[in-house]
Amino acid sequence: MRRLASAAAALLLLAGSAVAQTFPNRPITLVVAAAAGGTTDVLARLVAKSMSEDLRQSVVVENVVGGGATVGTRRVVRAEPDGYTLIFGNMGSFAANVWLFPQLGYDPRQDLAPVGLVAIVPMVLSVSKKSGLPDLPAFLAKLKADGKSVNFGHAGPGTTGHLATATFLHVTGTKAVDIAYRGAGPAINDLISGTIDAVIDQTVTMLPLHGGGSVTAVATSSTRRLPQAADVPTFAEAGAPQFDLTVWNAIAAPAATPRPVLDRLEASVKTALADPELRRRFGELAAELPEPDQQGVEPLRRLIAADVERFGTIIKAVGLRAE
Repeated sequence: MRRLASAAAALLLLAGSAVAQTFPNRPITLVVAAAAGGTTDVLARLVAKSMSEDLRQSVVVENVVGGGATVGTRRVVRAEPDGYTLIFGNMGSFAANVWLFPQLGYDPRQDLAPVGLVAIVPMVLSVSKKSGLPDLPAFLAKLKADGKSVNFGHAGPGTTGHLATATFLHVTGTKAVDIAYRGAGPAINDLISGTIDAVIDQTVTMLPLHGGGSVTAVATSSTRRLPQAADVPTFAEAGAPQFDLTVWNAIAAPAATPRPVLDRLEASVKTALADPELRRRFGELAAELPEPDQQGVEPLRRLIAADVERFGTIIKAVGLRAE
């Protein structure tokens, strides 16, 4: 029996080595469980482009929307664990959803194989031009005086925008009309048109709109003012220091994906993060690159486990539910 076990282990090792030598030999699908045009989508496409060049195979982004990122994530969880179907998600889909969706049907700690952390991005609270609100104090004053007159939009139940909105209202002791969309893109379009009054989303989507004059950014969750938007104060500067939520974004594969394949994907993500063009574009969007000791499979595994617990505490305190 011991000989058979040793032989089987040797065969598995050889098979893994063979897979690593030939992987990838066809295009890879990178599922983005969010609508096109939102932060997750923008970052995923930048990373996919650099990974395609490194792997010498197309990394094709496919948007699979629904259920607060659960539909797309579930698809990857159930996919063949061969490295050809990956998920680009964030702290919402990889951690907070464990608490937001009681019937989630999977546990990201067990059913996903981490590949690597990609970016850490501050949140930005922006208001529509039609709202006439010039800054965060004015916005808070309106919320406190008549929150029912303020339409606060987000990317949909269970998304980071939903989590950020609920957390902001909770820590500031205010209320507003909650408007859920199917993705950040549609919410932001309505913010630009003035159909809704406010959206909290990541710098990647918000800062270009502020710079172009389409919306007014009133605060960022960065620790200090961002050089890309030096006129926008931090939440601490603007009068809401208790809101400090930032978003991390990462790539994962189905659990049971062979380690040699994960190693190749991990190396490709690290190569992408060193790409000067990607770094330039991330810099423009105020997306922070993870430090070298934060990159790779094991650091992401630890981050997911820690944030499942962290968001459990936050979500219970806020009383947030994805319905």
